[in-house]
Amino acid sequence: MEPPKDQHTPEKSSTDPPSSAYPPSGCCTNCGGPTISEPSPLASLPEMSPPPNYRPIRAPAINLPHNSQAIILSPVPHAEQVPVLSPPYQFERPVKRIHSPDDIRRFQESPSFKNFLGFVVSLSESIRGHKISDPCLVSPTVAAIVSILETLLQWIDEIPPVQMSSRYGNISFRSWHERLAQRGESLILELLPEELRGSTIEIVPYFFDSFGNASRIDYGTGHETNFAAWLYCLARMGVIKEEDYHGVVARVFVKYLELMRKLQMVYCLEPAGSHGVWGLDDYHFLPFIFGSSQLVDHKYMKPKSIHNGDILENFSGEYMYLSCIAFVKKVKKGLFAEHSPLLDDISGVPNWKKVNSGLLKMYKVEVLEKVPIMQHFLFGCLIKCGILNESMGLVGEAVAS
Repeated sequence: MEPPKDQHTPEKSSTDPPSSAYPPSGCCTNCGGPTISEPSPLASLPEMSPPPNYRPIRAPAINLPHNSQAIILSPVPHAEQVPVLSPPYQFERPVKRIHSPDDIRRFQESPSFKNFLGFVVSLSESIRGHKISDPCLVSPTVAAIVSILETLLQWIDEIPPVQMSSRYGNISFRSWHERLAQRGESLILELLPEELRGSTIEIVPYFFDSFGNASRIDYGTGHETNFAAWLYCLARMGVIKEEDYHGVVARVFVKYLELMRKLQMVYCLEPAGSHGVWGLDDYHFLPFIFGSSQLVDHKYMKPKSIHNGDILENFSGEYMYLSCIAFVKKVKKGLFAEHSPLLDDISGVPNWKKVNSGLLKMYKVEVLEKVPIMQHFLFGCLIKCGILNESMGLVGEAVAS
C-alpha cells in the first residue's frame, strides 16, 4: 500500500540491508535481469524459527564437484554377479598400476572395474529397506570378519594416544598399525579354507591399507575403497557368498565404520585428500551409499529429515546415512550448510532413490576415476587392471570366470 501523498516514507536505517539485495520491480529475483512480469513478493519468515518445510540454503546441485557434468552424464551403475575364481589358483603380490588419467581410462574400460562397481551396487541393494537391527543371515564368514574388527577395536584401548599439541596425527596410531602388520595375516588365515590360504599374499595388502596410512597418519575414501576391495576379493574366492551380502553391510561394514570412527577420534587421523567443505565427507563415502539405500521408499523419512534433530537422535543407530550426518554435526561446528554444503544440497533432493543413484554415480566419478586416489590402489590376480604396458604386455585381461 502506498503512503499518503502528503507523507514521506521513512528513510532507511543503517541496519537495513542494502537496496541492491532486493531486485527492483520487473527484475528477476535470481539474476537481476529484466523480466516481463512482476516478481513475486519476497516471503517474510519469523526471525527466530525456520520455515515449516525446510529449504536448503543453496538450491540442489549448485555445489556439485567441479566435474559435475561427468557425474550427471554418467549412467547409473548396476549390480553384477561376482565371478568366483576357479583353480588352479595363481595368486600374486598386488602392485600399483595407475599413474595417469590414461591408466584410469583403461581401468575404467576393464571388466574388473565394472564388476567391482557392480559388487558395491549389489551390497547397496542388499540393505535396501532394512534397518541395521533387522534379522539377517550371519554366516560363519561374516561372524569371523566381525570378530576380527572387534579385535582391532580392542587394540585401540590397549594402545592409548600420547599427549600431543598438534591437531592431527597422534603417533600412537603407528603402534596400532605396527601391531596390525604383525598379527593381521594370522587373523585373516582363520577366515580361509586350506586351499585358499595361499591367497594371503594378495589379499592381506588390501586389508592393511583399509585402516589408513601409518606414515601420514591419515585416512580417506581410498582406504575405505581398499576395505571394499578386500571384501570383493573374498567374494571372488567364494568365501563371501551372495546370500551374505546383507550381513556384510549390516554387520561387517557397520562394525568397520565403528572401528574407523574410533581410530579417527582417538588418534586424530588427518583426512586424506579431503575436498574440505566441497566434499561429501572428510573420511567416508560408502556409508552414505548404503545408508541412502536403507531409506529408499521409507514412509516418513525424506532427505530433508537430516535437519530434524529428534530424527537424528532416535534413528541414527538404525540408518547409516543418519549416523553419518549425526557424526558430521558432532565433529564440525557452525552452520551445517556452511561446513557441509554438498550434504545440505542433497537434502533438497525429493526422494532417497534419487539420492542413492546419484551417490553411486558420484562414487564412480569422484573416487574410482580419480588418479590421486587410485594411484595407490593395488592390482593382482583377483582385481586386474587392464593396462597395456609395453614391457609386460596386457596386464589384467578379462576377469576369470
